[in-house]
Amino acid sequence: MKEIITGAEALMRSLMNEGVDTIFGYPGGSIMPVFDAMYDHRDDFRQVVVRHEQGAAHAAQGYARSSGKVGVCIVTSGPGATNTLTGISDAILDSTPIVVIAGQVASSVLGTDAFQEIDLVGVTQPISKWSYQIRRAEDIAWAVARAFYIARSGRPGPVVLDFTKNAQTSQVAFEPEIVDNIRSYVPYPKPDMNAVREAAELISRARRPFALIGQGVELGEAHEELKAFLEKGNIPAARTLLGLSALPSDYPLNVGMLGMHGNFGCNANTNQCDVLIAIGMRFSDRVTGNLNTYAKQAKVIHLDIDRAEIDKNVKADIPVIGDCKETLPLITELMSKGEHSEWIASFADYDAIENEKVTNKALNPGCGPLKMGEVARKVSEATEHSAVLVTDVGQNQMMSCRYFKYTKPHSLLTSGGLGTMGYGLPAAIGATIAVPERTVCVFMGDGGMQMNIQELGTIMEQKAPVKMILLNNNYLGNVRQWQELFFNHRYSCTPMLNPDYNMIAAAYGIPSRLVVDRADLDAAIKEMLETPGAFLLHVAVEEEDNVMPMVPPGASICDMIFE
Repeated sequence: MKEIITGAEALMRSLMNEGVDTIFGYPGGSIMPVFDAMYDHRDDFRQVVVRHEQGAAHAAQGYARSSGKVGVCIVTSGPGATNTLTGISDAILDSTPIVVIAGQVASSVLGTDAFQEIDLVGVTQPISKWSYQIRRAEDIAWAVARAFYIARSGRPGPVVLDFTKNAQTSQVAFEPEIVDNIRSYVPYPKPDMNAVREAAELISRARRPFALIGQGVELGEAHEELKAFLEKGNIPAARTLLGLSALPSDYPLNVGMLGMHGNFGCNANTNQCDVLIAIGMRFSDRVTGNLNTYAKQAKVIHLDIDRAEIDKNVKADIPVIGDCKETLPLITELMSKGEHSEWIASFADYDAIENEKVTNKALNPGCGPLKMGEVARKVSEATEHSAVLVTDVGQNQMMSCRYFKYTKPHSLLTSGGLGTMGYGLPAAIGATIAVPERTVCVFMGDGGMQMNIQELGTIMEQKAPVKMILLNNNYLGNVRQWQELFFNHRYSCTPMLNPDYNMIAAAYGIPSRLVVDRADLDAAIKEMLETPGAFLLHVAVEEEDNVMPMVPPGASICDMIFE
């Protein structure tokens, strides 16, 4: 005989059935029955109460991207639900599997503008993989199982469950459900073997093949399959921002980072290769620059699990639709062994130019104010390049991503598609919970840190060992850089009057250190890493330091400026 329980308890048991071990959230009126049920499950879930619902969504993202599991956050209706919209938007653009469960007013008053009522399904349908309103307790087990299946399968993404209060309090004869198939939803397309053969033949004939590696490799856990493919073809590979840790930094065929602030050789040779092999990436405008001049000389092979990405931005000569963990080995088996040593060596010529004009100055300035790049590289070296790098958005993001090094998969959490300031701090909290055995370092600017600075309270309460590196230049640095380069130095609304961040950290019981002089940097990093728990390393960096090289807006990807 099925047990009779409340809908709120049914939600708890459904989450347990999905293997959930952590819930990020914030209580409120319309979700109170669920939080009451959570009280009886304190030993079943780690319950992380954030200080703002946006923080809950980003923390769930950080947890998901670090662990490979689905992140979960539970919030109340109205403003509680709408505060998660930025995180949901971020998750859909960066393919992050989260399930957001929001309270809703009772079914009997839907549509009456009841207190804290909002049409959450209507609001979130365009920014989620699936958005559904649970109006009956009988639908809870099915809806939760379906939500997790959709969030984690195929190209991952966010799912929203709008949970009416009457469904939470009603009694139901509970039985857990498993969903592993949905009619008309094909998360893992069967590869077209004709396309696989055509791709293998084209790569085998190529004289200058070039692989572009995106986050799809990380999401598909296709790291070893990628290496086997690259090594058989002797193919140089560049990574997108979200794909940076898909290959170790010192991997012989890894030639750098693509995009607006990527490496000169990668961008220049995009317009020199004869076959471009895009693997799990979506040809973002920050990667392609001006599409009218992008890789026009190359035949394009595009491997992606999502059919909607094919031909969306760049026309594919050979689309290979499917999970790259499956399609890469199929191509590798059929293609010939390659030898492209002269082509690979050409990347070094561009690297020499970039090193002289940019990299050496960023890493070894010798005198003057501290540079963002040298701070990032020194933190990476001090962690033996094995930390999880979390970034906020802006110059801190580009500098840390450029100069950090990666030795392990799933080592970079950053907001790529949406560019969300305030992402870093809560995402780092989620990462420390997901992978407690790893050091988690979050780089932030003085603008981004203040976007979700209230999550220092969550760090304090959870004792989350987040190593925070604040690169403080007293500007909204990325906007200021564009104002300098393209708006005649008219710094409108970008200078920042900052608080005393070290005093703020002290108020939350978080140790900190301010570094102004280069001579103190190494010791301060050592202190940060050796101090148990959280730490704020507050570094005063050059105020008008710029992220270079850079592709100006509207320019060809190979037309980079260096100063």
